[in-house]
Amino acid sequence: MDWLKRSAADRKVTREITPEIDLGGTSLPVILRRHPTAKRLTLRLAPDGSAVRVTLPSWAPAREAIAFAHSRSEWLADQLQRIPQRSAPKAGGSVQFRGLPVTIAWEERAPRRPVLSDNVVRVGGAAAGLEMRLRRWLEHEALTLFESDMQDYCARAALDPVPIALSRAQKRWGSCSDMRRIRLNWRLVQAPDFVRRSVVAHEVTHLVHFDHSPAFHAMLGQIYEGQIREADAWLKAHGRSLYTAFG
Repeated sequence: MDWLKRSAADRKVTREITPEIDLGGTSLPVILRRHPTAKRLTLRLAPDGSAVRVTLPSWAPAREAIAFAHSRSEWLADQLQRIPQRSAPKAGGSVQFRGLPVTIAWEERAPRRPVLSDNVVRVGGAAAGLEMRLRRWLEHEALTLFESDMQDYCARAALDPVPIALSRAQKRWGSCSDMRRIRLNWRLVQAPDFVRRSVVAHEVTHLVHFDHSPAFHAMLGQIYEGQIREADAWLKAHGRSLYTAFG
């Protein structure tokens, strides 16, 4: 009965308190997500700066989660300021490909399909669809690279490759939830090769160890040729920049 009373009170609080937070003049929604295995409140800003997300245990009151977000408003405001501003790709500009800037050479009468040569991607068609055509090109390149990476790491781990699906997730670079398919964020094609490959190696390791145990880290260290800490540090420092060119 206590649990029922608390749940009713929790719903009342959620209705009475607007789940928003002001960060230096910018109002963002506070999105609450209950997780059955969560043991404490965790707070993060969406990669594109569109929302504040709080993960909370099933027993935690919504009031507490909202108050927690407000108590960290200065930190959140600082994180919001660090997010690079949206900059849609345009003719004469550039996009990131495998860690390097690639110049966009657009001519309306040129072939619509983007073609990369000497750090220049040539593309035609209507200007209004330029961003979408470049995005589809990058997604295609991402899948090709991911499949090659998968072959490498599965061979090193003596595993059969599994299907790969592209993800457009806002906060996850990869996932391996059903042990039969790996999902990888297409935006990683913009990152340096060692970063992209570290994520693929991470998910391949999850095909054997579905956790982050010492055995998991030992295997990851065996199949990945680089330094995981360096790749993780790059994503922490620059990961949000991978969201600036494409909405």
